[in-house]
Amino acid sequence: MPAPQGPAKDRDLVIDLVRFVCLVLVVVSHCMMVSPVLHADGTVTSENTLGDQPWFEPVIWIFMVMPLFFVTGGTTGLQSWRRLKANGGTGFEFAQARLLRLVRPAAALLAVMFLGLWAALLVGVDPQVIQLLATGAGMPLWFLAAYLATQLNIPLLARFHARAPWLTVTGLAALVVAVDCFRGALPLLAYANLVFLWCAVQQLGFLMADGHAARLTRSGLVGLIVAANLLLGVVTGLGLYSGNMLVNLNPPNLCLLLLGVSQAAALQLLRPGLGWVSGVRWVRAMVMMAGRRSMTVYLWHLPLLAAMSGLLLLTDFPKPAAGTAAWWWARPLVLLGVVTLLLPVLAAFGRLEERPTASGHMRGRPAAAVVTAAVVVFIPVADAAFNGLTLGLLGGGAACFVLAILLLGRMPERATGDAQSDAQSDAPSERRRGADGPLPAGPSSANVEP
Repeated sequence: MPAPQGPAKDRDLVIDLVRFVCLVLVVVSHCMMVSPVLHADGTVTSENTLGDQPWFEPVIWIFMVMPLFFVTGGTTGLQSWRRLKANGGTGFEFAQARLLRLVRPAAALLAVMFLGLWAALLVGVDPQVIQLLATGAGMPLWFLAAYLATQLNIPLLARFHARAPWLTVTGLAALVVAVDCFRGALPLLAYANLVFLWCAVQQLGFLMADGHAARLTRSGLVGLIVAANLLLGVVTGLGLYSGNMLVNLNPPNLCLLLLGVSQAAALQLLRPGLGWVSGVRWVRAMVMMAGRRSMTVYLWHLPLLAAMSGLLLLTDFPKPAAGTAAWWWARPLVLLGVVTLLLPVLAAFGRLEERPTASGHMRGRPAAAVVTAAVVVFIPVADAAFNGLTLGLLGGGAACFVLAILLLGRMPERATGDAQSDAQSDAPSERRRGADGPLPAGPSSANVEP
């Protein structure tokens, strides 16, 4: 398999830009969706105003960016694993780094949510409102669970990819289809695609990292985009799947894989233009600044939106009916409010994303500790996926996440510097050259990468 002779000295600014745009789209769309309603009898419900619009279903085909998150995560994850392995690292060290980098910000979120909602319950807020806030605010945690599951499988999937890249993708896609075929008879089986589906999409990122997409012509990429969307139109038009991609998201199904293929091809097709945009100085500065806090933004924006919306219900502040012109005109103010609330949160908790991570020469924790930490993390996450997030589960989840952090320990800080020194430190030495072949071009150092 041909590949560049060594790692590039610059981070992949296109991947950084794409992740930034995806994050912005997620935050903006959530601000247009959440609409709590206080009824005359005192009950509170939540409406998905944007999702209920008739025109939104075809639009979400374009703006459902979750597959793109996993495609870019596959590209950077494979590069990161190869660098660590080339420097003598192990799969357990890789898992340790991934768990620490993602669990630290999530532990802070769960702890603050539990304490805040518990205090609200003590001062007399209706338990129904507490449950509504907990359920809505906990929605980002499914992404954390799915992303962790795929990232922890990177060392294993990288081995399959090195031997048979196309067979690996095909095998995962076959598992996705098999789960979809039996999910009607066994509804719980559908959640297996939280692993199979997102691992399959992640493998598309592996293919991009090794240059398979770059070898396609522009007409070939356009053809791939058209074919993926035509097949998506066929399976939804026949009624095999819903045409609403929000419905197809949780638990995920084949539609998200087809979207992932289309988005991966579109990313490769638009890479030259995106490369020019990402090279603009002010764009690069904005993307780099946001990238250092992207996981904090993702985890916190919806809880803050839910809290702000809940507090407004207790005031005399004008609350236009969902879907009215006044409600739509108020969306920029809602977005501004969420961004304003995020600023102190970023100042208080953003640094958790910058804690020291693994380096190739460090000594990792015992394998048993890493495996136990992973189990401890996934127990509350699985409970929330099957039974919904409750106040008690928030407290238990926070305790489990803190226990996982203690099990994983503190990892030494990797030497950092300019792009050139970082690339040189990542390059394999002569005695390690045969570890996993040459490294792919464009090593990215997004915030979830060690």
